[in-house]
Amino acid sequence: MLRFDHSRATRITQALLATLLVASAGVQAQAPSPQAARAPAAAPAPAAVPAAVAIPRPTAAELQTARDSFAKYLASADAATRAVLQKYPGLLEVRPPPPNTAVLPALAPPFEAKHQANLAVAKQGDAELLFAGDSITDFWRNAEGPFAGKPVLDKHFGQWKIANFGIAGDTTQGVLYRLQNGEGKGFSPKAIMLMIGTNNTARNTAAEIAEGVGAVVLELQRDFPQAKILLLGVFPRGRPNDPVRATIADINRTIAKLHDGNRVHYLDIGAQFLDASGTIAPDIMSDLLHPGPKGYEIWAQAVKEPLTRLMAGR
Repeated sequence: MLRFDHSRATRITQALLATLLVASAGVQAQAPSPQAARAPAAAPAPAAVPAAVAIPRPTAAELQTARDSFAKYLASADAATRAVLQKYPGLLEVRPPPPNTAVLPALAPPFEAKHQANLAVAKQGDAELLFAGDSITDFWRNAEGPFAGKPVLDKHFGQWKIANFGIAGDTTQGVLYRLQNGEGKGFSPKAIMLMIGTNNTARNTAAEIAEGVGAVVLELQRDFPQAKILLLGVFPRGRPNDPVRATIADINRTIAKLHDGNRVHYLDIGAQFLDASGTIAPDIMSDLLHPGPKGYEIWAQAVKEPLTRLMAGR
């Protein structure tokens, strides 16, 4: 007789929900509502990025130099080449780099309810420790199930009043939006634990994601000038040969430059989730992405001392 594995079903459902939320954010961005089509909102301004993680971009003068050189090429091209370029005017042209979507503040519509809940927490004004991020942070609140972090949180961090502003499926641009629209106001945490960026790997390069993380760090510094920030390296995910591992390694090498030993403290604990072969054991992350109770225990043990020190202002 077949037996229904409730635990496995719960695990699959929860992981799929996080994935679908990310996907729906992309669909929403690509398919605006009729109302949005009639009255388009102003495009968000890119968030400021720390110089340590900024992607080099051409200046206006450099772009003009390139355009001038291209114009000279067109003037000297043979008739056949000029005819092709006249027929297809966009085939060859000097294009500035497109905007980095990871630094354009934007909230996916499915996250609005959780954003509002976070605003209510912020308005209470008494949180002393802020957790910011995506599902991996969000699931610190899970009391049970395959991704239960709350028992571990209560065990190790119960002495502090915590605001958990993690939202499953969110990205750097989502955290930026949320901070700029109320989640960065109303309270004054002593310390912040941030890990964000894994959901950006589906659509952004490592360099773009590092810029996004840097923009979030800069926004946190502006919003909470008295807080110390524990910036975590993006956790490993997938199997050892998964290309996303290399992307995450590149992100972490870049965002490590944000460490200043004063307001920003970078810590990469990813290796603690891996065995000697680089594999993530199922009892640590059953879906190779989200920590389970054992994974949260590893996480808590790794950050408890640094957080204690930062909460004391050291």
